[in-house]
Amino acid sequence: MPHPARPATPAISSRAFRFGFALCLAAGLLAAGCSRNDSAKTAAPPQPKDVGVVTLKPERIAFNTELSGRTVAPVIAEIRPQVGGIIQKRLFSEGSQVRAGQPLYQLDPAPFQAAYASAQANVRKAESTLATARTVAKRNSELVKIDAISQQVNESTLAAAQQAEADVAVARASEQTARINLGYTRINSPITGWVELSTVTPGALVTANQATALTTVQQLDPVHVHVTQSSAELLRLKRDLAEGRLQRGNANEAPIKLLLEDGSAYPYDGKLTFAGVTVDAGTGSVTLRAVVPNPDRLLMPGMYVRAVLREGVNEAALLIPQQAVTRAPDGSASTLVVGPDDKIVKRPIVVGRAVTNRWQVLEGLAAGERVLVEGSQRAKVGETVRASEISAPDGKAAGSVASASQAPPANPAAAATAVR
Repeated sequence: MPHPARPATPAISSRAFRFGFALCLAAGLLAAGCSRNDSAKTAAPPQPKDVGVVTLKPERIAFNTELSGRTVAPVIAEIRPQVGGIIQKRLFSEGSQVRAGQPLYQLDPAPFQAAYASAQANVRKAESTLATARTVAKRNSELVKIDAISQQVNESTLAAAQQAEADVAVARASEQTARINLGYTRINSPITGWVELSTVTPGALVTANQATALTTVQQLDPVHVHVTQSSAELLRLKRDLAEGRLQRGNANEAPIKLLLEDGSAYPYDGKLTFAGVTVDAGTGSVTLRAVVPNPDRLLMPGMYVRAVLREGVNEAALLIPQQAVTRAPDGSASTLVVGPDDKIVKRPIVVGRAVTNRWQVLEGLAAGERVLVEGSQRAKVGETVRASEISAPDGKAAGSVASASQAPPANPAAAATAVR
């Protein structure tokens, strides 16, 4: 007898179990996800980034301009003969110091001595003729009173006496000319100074007022230094003085220092004595002249030097590190400032001269503001940061005294290069 069929309940229960297990697993994962989201929502906010700042402080800055120039002898005498002749002697040592009136060359005086003797004889002859004419005129003036001679004869003798006087004057002038020419055979130095090499030797024939100088005498103490400054720099200087950014020094003194060709400093300070009033149309510059002592004759005419001219003093200049300045394509400058609320703010500024590796700030910043120097890549504008004071990039504490010697580049490309 066949067994009855078993019910299908166990199979249904197994599927229900698997389905329930899947539901429980999904519920667990969902609960875990929700838990993680809740944890993310309750996480702590990010900490402020650390940055380095420099607090701007007024500084006393001496503004200097370095200009190139050449030394020039203040007085130069080119020695040329005033009469022609043969040089007999050279009476000086080349490269030595000579005094005004000291003989330098001796020409052959023989022909000039003969001319002078002849002129003296002519003077004596004319004086003798004059004496005779005066005697005749005096006698005739008495005879005419008693009608011994005619009035016409008397007037003729008076005219002859006057002619004799004129002949004496001409003879004396000729004598003086001959004496002067004889004196020109000894060529003297017109000034006190140092004599150059001689271009002629004894036996050479020279002519009056020839183009080639026999030698040159120059004064070397003091010497002049001629430098040029662009008219744009002069305008900037005058504008800074007028606006009070620079304090004018003593009007009677304009000190200047020299740097020699090898870079060494010249031991004696000079003084600016002349500034040109005309701008060179070709170079756009103005010539400046300084007088510099030269007791050791270290400076020679024609030597290349660099002159450091002190223009003025700014008693309250603000300097910003160059690395804190950024440039836009149009050349405008800006910097990042940490405000009182410790948030970063971008500030447009106007810079002036370069002082070592810092820029002078003309507009946009004030004393006491904190400029971002380090950490600009980590923090962005508007973020809150934790600022700490650092030393100036040139190794000096903010507020130290420095000197300015250069102006910022005129074009944006050059300015960007300088900032980098």
